[in-house]
Amino acid sequence: MPWEAVRARRGAFRIPRGRRQTRHLGLRCKTVRAPIGRTRWASGEWPELLGLCNNFSYVVMLSAAHDILSHQRTPGNQSHVDPDSTPTSHNSSSRFDCNPVSTAAVLLADILPTLVIKLLAPLGLHLLPYSPRVLTSGICAAGSFLLVAFSHSVTISLCGVVLASISSGLGEVTFLSLTAFYPRAVISCWSSGTGGAGLLGALSYLGLTQAGLSPQHTLLSMLGIPALLLASYFLLLTSPGPQDPRGEEDSDPAARQPLINNETSESKPGFGSPLSLQERWTVFKGLLHYIVPLVLVYFAEYFINQGLFELLFFRNTFLTHAQQYRWYQMLYQAGVFASRSSLRCCRIRHTWILALLQCLNLAFLLVDVWLSFLPSIYVVFLIIVYEGLLGGAAYVNTFHNIAMETSDEHREFAMATACISDTLGISLSGLLALPLHDFLCQLS
Repeated sequence: MPWEAVRARRGAFRIPRGRRQTRHLGLRCKTVRAPIGRTRWASGEWPELLGLCNNFSYVVMLSAAHDILSHQRTPGNQSHVDPDSTPTSHNSSSRFDCNPVSTAAVLLADILPTLVIKLLAPLGLHLLPYSPRVLTSGICAAGSFLLVAFSHSVTISLCGVVLASISSGLGEVTFLSLTAFYPRAVISCWSSGTGGAGLLGALSYLGLTQAGLSPQHTLLSMLGIPALLLASYFLLLTSPGPQDPRGEEDSDPAARQPLINNETSESKPGFGSPLSLQERWTVFKGLLHYIVPLVLVYFAEYFINQGLFELLFFRNTFLTHAQQYRWYQMLYQAGVFASRSSLRCCRIRHTWILALLQCLNLAFLLVDVWLSFLPSIYVVFLIIVYEGLLGGAAYVNTFHNIAMETSDEHREFAMATACISDTLGISLSGLLALPLHDFLCQLS
């Protein structure tokens, strides 16, 4: 069947000629019937699969942060390491087992390129069709695994982390903008997929290294994920059919409060001319009551993850320092996955509550790092799961609320703009975690 490239408001979709598109039914991530010759989940479950593949390399690099900075390599590049090896202190004068550089350095390398991409995206990224963006994202993800796996210095490894950041940032902006052409229910599916990426990425890195595989070979074994990303987009994704993008969940119009007055926008065609600067500014101001809480949530949780995880070291346990760090990352991602998949069960409109709780979480763990009053690592495990639940809930509810309160012609811009929130919060946390690490590691 011949294909033609169709521009859909500055983005390219591949639509088969003469092929009738199916309607997406309500909140489900599946469709009852898919186009002929395509897999059943091609048009309905794409947000979950693409969300998983897009965030996978980003998560793996954070899970490997302790290994990257301690530069774990086995003699002779053997394929296995001893998972129960005794930890060696990098700073014997400190009561913490500190790396010379904080894991926040990996966080910054993994987030600053994403921040630049998201800051520039609303200004002109829409001029580039979706397909080249996705291709670039996949290539960068594969390059990140290869560069970190074969590097022989921390500097080269951090360059590989930068590639993972470019991949994740470009992909997130692209796919969140792409949701503007599908039912609003796909936001829940996308969030569930990104949460799954966190859990699968952290769990696979933990499991393979715990089983005895070296960090290098663990990274090389993950090269199939970027290939799956490209295959999912170019081979499985179908175009949206003519449908009400609000879906069944929008049956109560009174529950939505538009970000801007829609009286003037009603007269405009759905996906017509580009938004003016005045319209963009108006939409941005309407987003602030969602952007600010999400910035605070991500600031607090990543300050914990990359600033405090390394310092929450328990010597009276069978886990080594590196293994404790990997367990922290995995449990955090498990909490994120659970809450990002909870939108159908629980919806939170006042996301500032989640920001307040996450900041209290940060304060509590910061006091514990200073005073070391928690008796067991298992208490920290529970707190970290709770931290992940707050972060995942903030993410999925923020984007769901924005999708519900934005008119069709503004939604693509609103989603691309709002996704800067988490990146900004993470970047600020990394900048502050670096000096905190140096200060605490100098304590005797």
